[in-house]
This record gives sequence, structure tokens and C-alpha cells, in this order.
Amino acid sequence: MTERKPAGVSFESWVDKQIREAEQRGDFSQLPGFGKPLPGIDRPYDETWWIKAKMQREGVSMLPPALALRKEAEDTRTAVSEARSEAEVRRMLTEVNEKIEVAIRRPPPGPLLNLRPFDIDAVVEEWRAERGSA
Repeated sequence: MTERKPAGVSFESWVDKQIREAEQRGDFSQLPGFGKPLPGIDRPYDETWWIKAKMQREGVSMLPPALALRKEAEDTRTAVSEARSEAEVRRMLTEVNEKIEVAIRRPPPGPLLNLRPFDIDAVVEEWRAERGSA
């Protein structure tokens, strides 16, 4: 801000003068995106556009709780094959099973869960078979 608005000058004309002087000094030509079209200008208005843009910039995604748990269960099942010990496999499956059991008792909002707890012993047997150690 350069100065206070003088008495007797309308606010609009004072602001217009400030903008015009900044343009003449070239203050706006150094801004990021200068001369480029506004991103998303052709899309319909979305009142949460700024939240979505921030989440995209920060690399954050938001899934409904049921889908997030499904994703976690899928990721856990994939990670089991890379586990180094049977104890690690059992720990990983037990942790996700506890979350699944809570979600079954109190279904989270959103789409249906469509998950059952893992059969830990069966998954451990598969893990052993992958390694050739039965």
C-alpha cells in the first residue's frame, strides 16, 4: 500500500489511480502467469475450486472413508509379498483387519465397504509358498 486515501476523493477513483500507477510502473508485468489465460476459465464455476486447486498443488487426495479403507487393504495385500518375515505379514494384516472390523460394525459414510477381514493364516501360507518355504 502506498498511501492513505486523501479526504474528499472517492474510494473508487483513489483505487483506480493506485492501479493505473502500478500498471505504469510495470508492477503487474512481473507477476507469475502474466499474459497467460486464467487456468480453468472455460470450466463451469465450482465454489470449492480453491480447495481442489490447493489439494492438487499439495498432492493431497481425499477419498471417502470406505474407499480409503479399500485402498489401504489393497495396498496392504500388495505389500505382503515384499514383507521380510512372517511376523511382519501378520502384523500388517492384523492392523488392516482391525480397521475393517471397526468399519463393518460402524459403516463409514459413502459407498459400501465390500470388504471382509483377511484370513491371516491363508495369506501367510501364500506368502510362504511365494518364497518356497512351506
